[in-house]
Amino acid sequence: MKILRALISVSDKTGVVEFARELTQLGVEVISTGGTATLLKKENVPVKEISEFTGFPEIFDGRVKTLHPKVHGGLLFVRDDAGHQAQAKKQGIEPIDLVVVNLYPFEQTVAKSGTTLEEAIEQIDIGGPSMLRSAAKNYRSVTVVVDPADYADVLENIRANDGATTLKMRERFAIKVFVTTSKYDGAIANYLNNEKETTCAFSTCLPLAAQLRYGENPHQHAALYGGFDDYFQKLHGKELSYNNILDISAAAELIDEFTEPTVAILKHTNPCGVGSDPDLALAWDKAFATDKQAPFGGIIICNRPLTEALAREISGIFSEVIIAPDFEAEARALLQKKKNLRLIRKLASAKKDDHALLNIRSVLGGLLVQDRDVKNPDDLDKLETKVKTQRPPTQEEMRAMAFGWKVVKHVKSNAIVFAAKDRTLGIGAGQMSRVDSVRLAIWKAKDAGLDLAGSVVASDAFFPFADGLIHSAEAGATAAITPGGSQRDEEVIAAADERKVAMVFTGVRHFKH
Repeated sequence: MKILRALISVSDKTGVVEFARELTQLGVEVISTGGTATLLKKENVPVKEISEFTGFPEIFDGRVKTLHPKVHGGLLFVRDDAGHQAQAKKQGIEPIDLVVVNLYPFEQTVAKSGTTLEEAIEQIDIGGPSMLRSAAKNYRSVTVVVDPADYADVLENIRANDGATTLKMRERFAIKVFVTTSKYDGAIANYLNNEKETTCAFSTCLPLAAQLRYGENPHQHAALYGGFDDYFQKLHGKELSYNNILDISAAAELIDEFTEPTVAILKHTNPCGVGSDPDLALAWDKAFATDKQAPFGGIIICNRPLTEALAREISGIFSEVIIAPDFEAEARALLQKKKNLRLIRKLASAKKDDHALLNIRSVLGGLLVQDRDVKNPDDLDKLETKVKTQRPPTQEEMRAMAFGWKVVKHVKSNAIVFAAKDRTLGIGAGQMSRVDSVRLAIWKAKDAGLDLAGSVVASDAFFPFADGLIHSAEAGATAAITPGGSQRDEEVIAAADERKVAMVFTGVRHFKH
């Protein structure tokens, strides 16, 4: 069946004028609403307003305009059902063959700081989802378009099929509609749950981004959903694995803690080493010196365009993924000689959605959902106001504390990082006791041939006993940064004073399980 009548009502007007003009040139009658109709008329596109089509005016400031039997009847009646045809004729209902709708920008509105509940509610679309669902339900006869990116495909399909669209396209677009409306309703429910502090359910709906070869292990099925490609672009190498994607995300969140030129190396989402320097090759040297064994098969990330000098440094070891905001031509050419090495361009900062993204983890019988841990040193008062020991830290120790605190947040708990002002020196991760993480970090530093004399120790949570602090001081640490909050804080502070270790309590914990 040819498309003879289209209803167009869009919030995002990208490309809609050109699309509607092409439809009219193909002999399609265009019906439209509100601002969309005004725009099309302004651009001299022939259009019939919805009130003329239904014989009923738009009312309540546009809240009611498409909720009418002539609209939903024209979308829903089954074209090859004689009874439906007779009822449509009796009621004067004409078929609508194409619906083009995108929804009020609810998610974009509530993501803005200062948005009121009233403003959010006005962005809850009623007519749009209703039309989309009606059209999608009757996809055997009706084409429904929810994404401006699909306009060109629709026109091409119509031209190739004598004015009609294929069932395959209509099926695909109908599925896209239900994914879109489900996500939209979920966003509204989640917002109202949080706004009213009466959370009764959690909802999410994300589009399929990629089918993966397998999960963490070959016997596990896996897929990627959502907008991962909004943040990362693969430039070269094998397809990304489940584990690669976890590591890339962890690397991006770590590197975004730093404004100065920085290189980080990660393995199994844990930092192996981090270094800062105006010369990226020297930043790499500092990061790599922390641990020269763990980076084999790891992830490398930097927050500046990757230079040829850095490419030559890192090409000597086997890496799974290298990430940068860009790659110098010579650096890319050199690294692309390794056909399996994934080169990833980082497109956006993880910080841009600090308060929009959530941490979600599955547990038996359900999901755990929490805000992301977005606290960092910039969120804290000046560290000198948080000194707990008799000796305050020096400015050099302060800088090292800030560096170590940025890194320890991204190390699996129990987490310990020995640091200087511009580099990590020893990292202990994931041990069952904090003192064991201290011992591990000390051992890793010694194994790497690094001297901890004059270093700072950062702990993601409080020292439950003085032993961890004592071991750190004996290894050479002269200052410590920790959240505090232990019942034995006074004991730990006394041990620090006895050893002339300067200590700061941040009041912020960074557990990462």
